[in-house]
Amino acid sequence: MKKISLTGIKPTGTLHIGNYFGAIKPALELAKEYDARYFIADYHALNTVKERAELSALIRQVAAGWLASGLDPEKVIFYRQSSVPETFELTTALMAFTAKGLMNRAHAYKAAVQDNIEKGDDPDAGINMGLYTYPVLMAADIILFDSDVVPVGKDQVQHVEMAQDIARTINFNYKADILKIPQAAVQESVAVVPGLDGRKMSKSYGNTIPLFAPEQELRRLIMRIVTNSQAVEEPKDPETSQVYLLYKLFATPEEREALAARYRRGGMGWGEAKEELFRVANRELTPIRNRFNEIIADSKGLDETLARGAEKARRIASQTVSRLRKAIGINF
Repeated sequence: MKKISLTGIKPTGTLHIGNYFGAIKPALELAKEYDARYFIADYHALNTVKERAELSALIRQVAAGWLASGLDPEKVIFYRQSSVPETFELTTALMAFTAKGLMNRAHAYKAAVQDNIEKGDDPDAGINMGLYTYPVLMAADIILFDSDVVPVGKDQVQHVEMAQDIARTINFNYKADILKIPQAAVQESVAVVPGLDGRKMSKSYGNTIPLFAPEQELRRLIMRIVTNSQAVEEPKDPETSQVYLLYKLFATPEEREALAARYRRGGMGWGEAKEELFRVANRELTPIRNRFNEIIADSKGLDETLARGAEKARRIASQTVSRLRKAIGINF
């Protein structure tokens, strides 16, 4: 049997091409090797997105975005976190075995406290219990589905380690292997996608290119990419150009080699380089954009897809919760 992988997707912003190459494509590759499960972490998003219409729209946009990008709900399990109530029952049980000191060491909580201290505020100003107990809910997400591996960046490894600690505490207490101990699969080679200003593409920097931008907007944004002042005739180093680094993500190996040679030879201006980037980017993104528009327009169909995924997920989740209830003595 294949091992199980679990990927959480937090709907807190519009998807951009940094998400596509840095998160979506690598995560979808997991389905080739693992029994893959993907979920929309809508309760996690509630910590930061408090406006009803915004959260509802983001959930649908992110779900449609992953489907448009190639996620096949017939081959993997794809569901909304909030559609699996067993998640919250397990969270309650895990809380009883989670030390407060463990939560105090969570990176996100410590960073928020430090930020408050530096501003001269109360250390816990603006920090809600959702943020504080975030690692326990994440542990429940992971443990509920007997996950073998959780693909994460280096900054997220702590959350998997906390899930390990909590699961081991329960197993030790009841002298049985009730809960599977997950492992972090650190994604070392995830693409770092440069934004319009050369920094890492991030919505916090305001330098993103939306994944489903219409063709005219896509071209306009590409033309805004910051470049240096080298003249047309000057040879240029492709590997220091964010235009070329973006081009590499979309182009074929032959196209990359040909454009790199033109950079080094000289005689090509930044405007022409950006046109080449637009050409290959639009070639790959047009079918994805069209598919996204079809999915998002059919809200009933999208909801049904997620509901079917939730049914599959609950069949697995109920077994984990039943196993734990029996072990702790509340399942007569």
